[in-house]
Amino acid sequence: MAAARLLPPLLLLLGWVRPGACTDPPGGGWLAGTVPEEPRCTVERADASLTYPLFLQRFAFSRPLILGGVTDNSAFRALCTREKLLAAFGPFPVRLSTANTYSYRKVDVPFQEYVEQLLKPQDPARLGSDTLYFFGDNNFTEWGPLFQHYVPPPFRIPGTSPAYSFGIAGSGSGVPFHWHGPGFSEVIFGRKVRTQPWGKDLGRGQRNQPLPGVPGHGEAPLGLSPRGWRGCGRGCAPGVLQRWFLYPPDQTPHFHPNETTLAWLQHTYPTLPPAQRPLECTLRPGEVSQGCRAPQESGQSPGTHWCPLQVLYFPDRWWHATLNLDTSVFISTFLG
Repeated sequence: MAAARLLPPLLLLLGWVRPGACTDPPGGGWLAGTVPEEPRCTVERADASLTYPLFLQRFAFSRPLILGGVTDNSAFRALCTREKLLAAFGPFPVRLSTANTYSYRKVDVPFQEYVEQLLKPQDPARLGSDTLYFFGDNNFTEWGPLFQHYVPPPFRIPGTSPAYSFGIAGSGSGVPFHWHGPGFSEVIFGRKVRTQPWGKDLGRGQRNQPLPGVPGHGEAPLGLSPRGWRGCGRGCAPGVLQRWFLYPPDQTPHFHPNETTLAWLQHTYPTLPPAQRPLECTLRPGEVSQGCRAPQESGQSPGTHWCPLQVLYFPDRWWHATLNLDTSVFISTFLG
C-alpha cells in the first residue's frame, strides 16, 4: 500500500524529461572508477544499417555482436542520474544478489540504503560470494514507470519475448562467468567490459573476418578507425564503461565461481595463451542529441559530435563475465 501511494508523484517525476539537456552532472553523478580500460575490442560490430534477416542469419544463433546507433535512449538516460533515481525510488526495496556465478543469497534493502551505503568500489580481496550486487529481480509495479521510457534494441529471436533486468553496481564489481538464454545489454552510465574466446576456428567461422553484406563486420562502422569508434563529445558521457568477456558454449572458461571478475582478470587472464582468451570489448554509453551526428552529416563543423550508442548481443548459452570500470547503470533485455 505504501508503494502504491508513492506511485503518483513518481509518475510526475518520471514524466519530467528533457532529452538532450546538459544540466545533469558528468557521468550522471555516479562515482567514476580507477579500473584501467583496455582499448582492444574483438567482438564483431555493425551499425544501424544491419538488417533483421542478416542479424538472424549471421549472429542470432552463433556469435555475439555490438550494435551501434540502433536506438536513442537519451530520455531514459536522463532519468537514471543518481539524483533522479534516489528521488524516485529511494524508499522502495530492491533485491540484491551475491556477485558470484550462482547467486545463492538474496538480500532486500531500501534503494537509498544500497546507493548510499553499499554501492562501493569492489574490494579486490573480497569474494564474489560475499559481495552484494543489484541486478534484476526488479519489481515491475514500482520500476515499470521508468522502464516505459527505455527503447529496446529492434531485433528479436523468433518465439521469444523480451524481459528487462536493470541494475547498478560499483567500480571493479561484476559477475563471473555464467550463461543463460540470449539477450542484449546496454550501459546507461559507467564503463563495463565483457569477454569471449577468439583467435581460433570455433566451428562457426573465424572471428574478426569481414562478412559480405554485413555493415561494420570485421571493420569499423561508417569507415572509422578499426581501433574503435570515436569517443563521446559534447552531450555524451565520457569515462563510463563496462567490460565484457565471452566464450562459446563448447569452450568452458577456467574460473572459480566465487571469485570476482576483477580477481580473474588480475590473476587468470594474464596466464591464458592467446588461443584461450575470450572475446572481449568495453561497452560505452552514448547519447543522441542535437550535438551528436554522424561525421558525414555534421561536416566536422564546430560543436557537432557523433555519439554512438553501443548495445551488446549475446547468443544462447554463451559464457560471459562482466566488469564495471566505473559505478555503472545498465539494463539487459533477455529473450526468453
